[in-house]
Amino acid sequence: MNSEKVSLKDLLRQTIWAKDLTPAQLERVEADTVEQFVPKGGYICRKGEMVDAWFGIIDGLAKINTLSPEGKSVTFTGIATGSWFGEGTLLKQEMRKYDVVALRDSRIARMPSKTFMWLLDTSLPFTRFLLMQLNERLGQFIGMVEFDRLLDVDTRVARCLAALFNNHLYPGTDMFLQVSQEEIGYLSGASRQRANQALQVLEKEGLLKVDYGGIRILDLEGLRRFQA
Repeated sequence: MNSEKVSLKDLLRQTIWAKDLTPAQLERVEADTVEQFVPKGGYICRKGEMVDAWFGIIDGLAKINTLSPEGKSVTFTGIATGSWFGEGTLLKQEMRKYDVVALRDSRIARMPSKTFMWLLDTSLPFTRFLLMQLNERLGQFIGMVEFDRLLDVDTRVARCLAALFNNHLYPGTDMFLQVSQEEIGYLSGASRQRANQALQVLEKEGLLKVDYGGIRILDLEGLRRFQA
């Protein structure tokens, strides 16, 4: 489905967590949640800001990123279409500890913090969803630490691509990823040229095919198991 042609209301109704809300709860969510356009390279939210919303990627791609005191950019993970993020900062009511930057023009949903906390207080299914979300996110970041410290670039790119197929964090991800080699470099912590070399290795292994406009995944389990 091309989300450019679908309203925010319809997209909200398609999310995992919205399907178990009551009509009254869904009505408030639809009334309170707003859409924001963020151009490529723009900030969806910035480090040091006070938290005020829960965010969803209606259509687009972003990275969770921070800068070291020396100015080195560190990317933690990517956030694809259909994913929601920022719940940890909301629950702790603290200032953001990272930037979220759009890697391409993106449509963003913003649910106000008051609405988010109200759902948490009134919807048991939503609370269960958040518990799963936090658990999946924890597993994702533990995996990212492992990737960064133990794996070579080829394997890191393979695991980075495979990580975009988490049914809870990134529901509905298609086997054809509309992602550029530059974006893969950002997400895997490699240069565009090195990411391109890794993709060539993975293509020769029969795990994926680099097509015009993106990458077609041929063997998802193979990507998850790949070790250079």
